[in-house]
Amino acid sequence: MLINNYLESVFKQFEYYKMIGEKTFAQLSDAELFYQYNPESNSIATIVKHISGNMLSRWTDFLTTDGEKDWRNREAEFDNDVKDSAELMLLWNKGWDCLFTALKTVNEDNFEQIIYIRNQGHSITEAINRQLAHYPYHIGQIVFLGKMLKDKDWGSLSIPHGDSQKYNGEKFAQPKTKAHFTDEFLNKGEG
Repeated sequence: MLINNYLESVFKQFEYYKMIGEKTFAQLSDAELFYQYNPESNSIATIVKHISGNMLSRWTDFLTTDGEKDWRNREAEFDNDVKDSAELMLLWNKGWDCLFTALKTVNEDNFEQIIYIRNQGHSITEAINRQLAHYPYHIGQIVFLGKMLKDKDWGSLSIPHGDSQKYNGEKFAQPKTKAHFTDEFLNKGEG
């Protein structure tokens, strides 16, 4: 039961951060997706390329092979060579599909298995949590770039500035309930 609760929570958190990235992409033009502050910084497209490369490496054959695949070229993930927004979304979805497919293979029978990343053993919980910290870190960078690029035209992805008291008032006006924090955003398509 605890394993299932954990996995359900993990799925919802990954889905939430995927949605946050996509809501950011939706607000940006192609030019903004490829904007670089300077030659040493990463565009949103480059960050997506890295996230996808990491996901494909970590989650392909998750239970049976090292998470750092010999076919991965991590250095090339930071080359700013994504051609257009269609390619960006293809990379984005390919990575997420790999992640969600792999997570569906985790169950009570294999939950105690050791997962290796660069030859270092991780419990499944540690391996998942490692990625659950890594991807939101980069999605936060994507959101930050999006907010800077859109300035006053940015559409809030969570509680709009100045609405905290109203939001909390609505929450505390309802009876206490057991729910995952992402439910309201994922079920309503809000963020």
